[in-house]
Amino acid sequence: MTDRIAEGGRVVSPPFPDAPVFLTGGSGYLGRNLIRHFVSAGVEVTALVRSQEAANMVLELGAVPVEGGLDDPRLAQAMEGCAALIHAAAHTSHGLETPDHKMVNVEGTRAVFAAALTAGVKRAVHVSTESVLLNGRALVNVDESHPSPKRFPGAYSRTKAQAETIALASARDGLEVMVVRPRFVWGRDDTTALPILVAAARSGQMAWIDGGHYLTSATHVANACHGIDLALCKGSSGETYFITDGEPLTFRNLVSRILETQGIAAPTKEVPSWLVRAVAGVAEGVARLSGGRIKPPVTRQDLATMAGEVTLDISKARRKLGYAPTVSVEDGLAELARRAAADQQ
Repeated sequence: MTDRIAEGGRVVSPPFPDAPVFLTGGSGYLGRNLIRHFVSAGVEVTALVRSQEAANMVLELGAVPVEGGLDDPRLAQAMEGCAALIHAAAHTSHGLETPDHKMVNVEGTRAVFAAALTAGVKRAVHVSTESVLLNGRALVNVDESHPSPKRFPGAYSRTKAQAETIALASARDGLEVMVVRPRFVWGRDDTTALPILVAAARSGQMAWIDGGHYLTSATHVANACHGIDLALCKGSSGETYFITDGEPLTFRNLVSRILETQGIAAPTKEVPSWLVRAVAGVAEGVARLSGGRIKPPVTRQDLATMAGEVTLDISKARRKLGYAPTVSVEDGLAELARRAAADQQ
């Protein structure tokens, strides 16, 4: 087996170097960066996409597109010849439950892993989230042994926890399955969190809950890709790994610095958490009574994610995978600033 050098100098040692990786969610934020990561290392990537536009996008990045849904009956056929799977597709809405939460996160995961078993895929990484542990209270330096709560703050957390269970069940059927949980993925090419933060700051609607002075772990997208790569190559079947940037920052510090890279001054308004929690409870009730016609401005899922400390212990990934962040927070912010400046020219 020959080591391969990926984009940014990261070393990739695929367990099956001559076989392609099958990727779901290839046109998403993390998926696009995973394609860049593996293609730059000389690994062939076959990416599942839902539209011709998405197919063109992943083709430009160097992947082989396969158009279809997670429940496509031809999925196993599309995976034939792939020795590894990365399941990154997800419905990430923090809003009230919709059919897509179950259809994508639960049934979609079930279909993907069933197809992988049928196709003879050997190893798989299921991309999960720390949200499977959220219960509305602080998570302080928790490791992978921390249990999921009995009651989740929203459909996103609940269905992603169900997805983990489904993915890991495939390990009993002969597929080697590893779960990777990044937290607050950020950085270059961000089409998820960054546009929301920028829009909220520009509209004057952003305020710091309890001042935003609680700690948060976060994961630069390059570090997320590196961790997923390591889990695929070195992870033990049935195991879960947290991947982050290492030392946590205060939520206010990190988000303020991200906004500043876009030329936006950080907001100064603050609101108490008790007030926002009350608003979220009322807003969710109104939204349900409206049959979903009214969208709540904030949900309990939002608050569990961003309104209190969430810090993760990555010592297991360091010890078992040899993981270390490849991009520092400072370098990631500098890259964001450079790209924002280039876009304005």
